[in-house]
Amino acid sequence: MISMCPKCAHLGRVLKHHHSFKFYTKSSSNERAFSGCFTKENEADKNCSLHNQCVRTYLKSSSTGSDTILPKQAQVVICGAGTVANSVAYHLVQNGWNDIVVLEQDKIGSGTSNFGSGTLGLFKPIADRNLVMYSIKLYRQLQEMGYDIGFKQCGSVNLAQTKDRMVALKRRMAYHQATGLHCEVVGSSELVRLHPYLHTSDLEGAIWVPEDAVAKPLAVCEALAKLAKEGGARYVEKCKVMQVLTENARVKGIQTNLGTILCEYFVNCAGMWARELGLQCRPRVRIPAMPADHFYVTAALPGEAVDSWLPCVRDYDSHTYAREWEGGFMVGAFELEAKPSFGGARIPDEWRQCLQQDWTHFKPLWEKAVHRFPLLAEAISPFLTNSPDNFTPDGKWILGETPEVHNYFVAVGMNGNSLQGAGGIGRAVAEWLVEGEPTTELLPFSVQRFLDLHNNRHYLEERVKEVVGRHYCVLYPMQAEYKHARGLRCSPLYSLLQQRGAVFGTRMGYERPLYFDSTYSSEGPPPEMPPGSFYKPKFFDFMKEEYIACREGVGIIDMSSFSKIQITSAATEVVDYLQRVCSNDVNIPVGGIVHTGMQNERGGYENDCMLVRQAHNCYFMVSPTSQQTRIFEWMRRHLPTDMSVSINDMTSMYTVINVVGPKSQELMAELSNSDMKLLPFTYKKVNVGYASDVMVMSFTHTGEPGYCLYIPSEYALHVYDRLMTVGHDFGARDVGCLTQRFMRIERFIPLWGEELTSLITPFEAGGGFRVKLDKEYFIGKFALKRQKEQGVTKRLVYFTLDETDPDHHIWPWGGEPLYRNGEFVGTVTTAGYGFTLEKLICLGFIHHPGLSKASRPSERLIVTNDFIMDRSATYHIDLAGQRMPVKPHIHVPPFAMSSVDKPRRYRPTLVSVNVN
Repeated sequence: MISMCPKCAHLGRVLKHHHSFKFYTKSSSNERAFSGCFTKENEADKNCSLHNQCVRTYLKSSSTGSDTILPKQAQVVICGAGTVANSVAYHLVQNGWNDIVVLEQDKIGSGTSNFGSGTLGLFKPIADRNLVMYSIKLYRQLQEMGYDIGFKQCGSVNLAQTKDRMVALKRRMAYHQATGLHCEVVGSSELVRLHPYLHTSDLEGAIWVPEDAVAKPLAVCEALAKLAKEGGARYVEKCKVMQVLTENARVKGIQTNLGTILCEYFVNCAGMWARELGLQCRPRVRIPAMPADHFYVTAALPGEAVDSWLPCVRDYDSHTYAREWEGGFMVGAFELEAKPSFGGARIPDEWRQCLQQDWTHFKPLWEKAVHRFPLLAEAISPFLTNSPDNFTPDGKWILGETPEVHNYFVAVGMNGNSLQGAGGIGRAVAEWLVEGEPTTELLPFSVQRFLDLHNNRHYLEERVKEVVGRHYCVLYPMQAEYKHARGLRCSPLYSLLQQRGAVFGTRMGYERPLYFDSTYSSEGPPPEMPPGSFYKPKFFDFMKEEYIACREGVGIIDMSSFSKIQITSAATEVVDYLQRVCSNDVNIPVGGIVHTGMQNERGGYENDCMLVRQAHNCYFMVSPTSQQTRIFEWMRRHLPTDMSVSINDMTSMYTVINVVGPKSQELMAELSNSDMKLLPFTYKKVNVGYASDVMVMSFTHTGEPGYCLYIPSEYALHVYDRLMTVGHDFGARDVGCLTQRFMRIERFIPLWGEELTSLITPFEAGGGFRVKLDKEYFIGKFALKRQKEQGVTKRLVYFTLDETDPDHHIWPWGGEPLYRNGEFVGTVTTAGYGFTLEKLICLGFIHHPGLSKASRPSERLIVTNDFIMDRSATYHIDLAGQRMPVKPHIHVPPFAMSSVDKPRRYRPTLVSVNVN
C-alpha cells in the first residue's frame, strides 16, 4: 500500500511498510522544498503524524552529515557532540529510541574530545573499571567493524617507586584478580622486556595489566556520531544551547540560537560548558565541574620509530604517564598543584587561543619523564599541548538525573580523559533514560552527591588545584583528606573542638572531628593528621582512649552533619505517605522512633533512616550525611500530587551530640534535672542547663548505652560546655567519627553507601526483620516478598581476623577479596579494629563461587546459614597479596564485659542510622 503525506507529495512517493517510510525520489530541489515543512507557515501541519514521520525519515536519509535546521520537537535532546554525548546517542538508538537530536555549538568533536591521551586503563576501583571495561569492548567492536580508531590493546605497566605505593598497587591488584582482570607483579627484568626504554633501578616494582588499551579520541567520537545518525539520531551543528526551559520543575524544551525545540528529556554532555549551562536553567541545576589545564608533550625521536605496541606507562610517584605516539612518545601528567583553565573565569568564545602552553609549569614533570625514559633527552622539538578538561570536587564522574529538574540528565566531569569512560557512561545513562532507573551501580558518580556549596566558583577553583594531582597520589584509607576549600561548613562547636585537639575530615563539605589529639596544647598550631599508613594508623592510641571513654565513662561525639528532614501534613496524610515509601511500619505512637529503610522497586535501599514521630501529623527524619540532597529529592518525587504532604530540610537548624557510655544516664539526669530512664526507641524534650527544647532520643550510633541530643544550634555551645564541665566527674571525653565508625563495625551495623546501596536489599544486609510485608503496598514490597520466599544469593557476613597481628600486618580497609575453600566468594565492604574483641574485623557480602557461572537466571544459588558457617569451609582475605585466615560470623561475636563504676541500669536498643 502506498501512503503519502499531501503536504510533501511534490517530493516523491512514500512507501509505508512495516511502520517504516522510504523516499523514492530525492534531489537538491526537493530538499530545499522539503525544508519548508519546518517553517512557521507550516506549523499547522505539526499535528499530521504522517507528515511528521515523513519529516523525520527524510532528514535521516537525506544526508550523512548534520542538519542545518532545528526540528520543532524531539523525545531526547543532547547538548554537546563530544565522545560522551555521541555514546549516549548511540546507545539510545541501540535501545530502540531514535527521536533524538544532538545539538553542538561548533562541530562534532570540536571540544575537548578533539584531543587527549587516548589511554584506556582498567586498573581502577571496581565501579570505574566496569564502565571502562565496557568502553574497551565497544571500541574493539568499532575497530572490527572497519572504523580506523587506532584501537590497540597494548597493555600498561603501573610503576611503584616506594614501598607504600607497591602496597597500594598490590591491594588494588588483589580485588582485580579476584574479579576477572588479569594483572600481575613484574620485576625489573620483566619490565625491561615489556618496555625496553624504561629506567628501572629506582623502582620497587610494577603491575602489568595486559588488557589496557589506547585509541584515537577524535576517531572514536566521529565513529559513534556516524552510528548514532544511522540509527536515527539527528545532529544540528552551529547550534548553541542558551537555556533549558522547564515547567513544574520538569524539562519542557531547549532554547537555542536557532530557535526553540520541545523535548521530554535533556542530557547535558556539554563538557567544560556544562556548569554554566546548568546555571542558565530555572530552577538552577548544580553541576560542580571546572576545567583545569591538563598538559601533555608529544615528542619525535631520532632514528627508527619505537614499537607501536609498547605498553602505556603510569609512573604514579612522578605524577606522569607515557604512551607510544606516532613512532615517538606522548608524556602527560597529573601534577600536584594544577591550574584552573582561563584563570577560573568563564570560558571565552575563542577558548583555544587562550590556552597557555606553560613550559615553566611542565618542566619539572618533563624532567621526571626524561629520568624514567632516558631516550627522551634526544627528543626532537618536543611539543607541549594544553588539553583542558573538566574536573570535579572529588575526582569522580558526574552522572544521572539532577535533583532540581525532572528528566534533566548529566554526563560530565571526565577528569582528564573523556575517552576512557565514554563508552560505559553512554550505555549507563541511555539505559537509565530507557528503564527509568539505573541498571548498574552508579552511586559513586551520582550528581545528587553535591550541595550548592560544591558549585560555588571560588570553591571549585580551589578544589580543582588539588583534585588533578590526587589521581596519582597514594590515597590512604580514611587518612587522605583534602587540603583546599576547607572550613566552609562547620558545626557551632568547630572552633572549640579544634582548640581541644580535633583533627577534622570532611563529608558533604561538613567538617567532622575524625579523632582528638589528647596531647595537643591549645597554644600551638592546630593538630594535623600524621602521614598515612596501610598498617595501624599513627593516631590509633588516641582512638583507643576514646573507645575506653565510651565503654567505661562518657563519650561526647559531634554528629551534626546528619541529614535532617521534617515531614508534615495538615492531618494524617503524612502517615499514608511514609507507609508507602518505608518498608517498616511507621504508624507508631507520638514520641516513638522507628528505624526503617526506604526501598526502590527492586527492594534495594534508597535510604536508611530514623523516623521520630513528633505529632500525629509530623515526623522528624534523620539520615546519613551524604544523603542530604539525594534522599530529599527522592522523597520529593514521591510526594502526593495533591500537595497534602510537605518536606523541609532542617539540617542546619540542629547540632547533634551523641552522649555515649554507661554513665551517660547519670550525667543527663544531673544536667536536665529529670528522669532520663527513657524506653527504647522513644524521645522527649528536656532542658539541658539553661537550654530548652533539646530533643533527647534513646538510641546511639555505637552500640553503647546513651542518648542522641538534637540541640537548637543557638544552644549548642552552652549544652556542650555543660556536658564537658559536669561530665568531668563522669569521665567525659571528646570522641571522633573514626572511633565511632570502628565501634559500629564491631557491632555489625551496616553503613550507608558501603553495605547499603540501591542494589542491596534488607534481606541481604541482615535487616529483613525491619521489613513489614504484612503492610499494604509499599515501594519494593513485591520484590522483597519474592526474595524472602526464594532466598538470597548474597549475604552480609561479619569476619574476625584471628591470626592477623594489628601491630605488624597490613590492615583490611575495604575492597579486599574474600575466599572460601580457595574460591572467590565476595568482597570486604568495611573494616576496622574491634576494640572490645582486640582484633581486626571486617564486613563483606558472600555469594556462591559459582554465582557468576550460572547459565540461566533460574539457577539461583541460595546463600544459607549452613553455607556460611559450614565447619569444613575455610575463609581467607587477601591483604595486598597475602592471604590471611578469617572466621565468619552471622551474628555479633560475644563481647567481653567491661568494668564500670556502677551497674548499667539502662541500655537502649541498638540502631544503625549512618553518619556517612
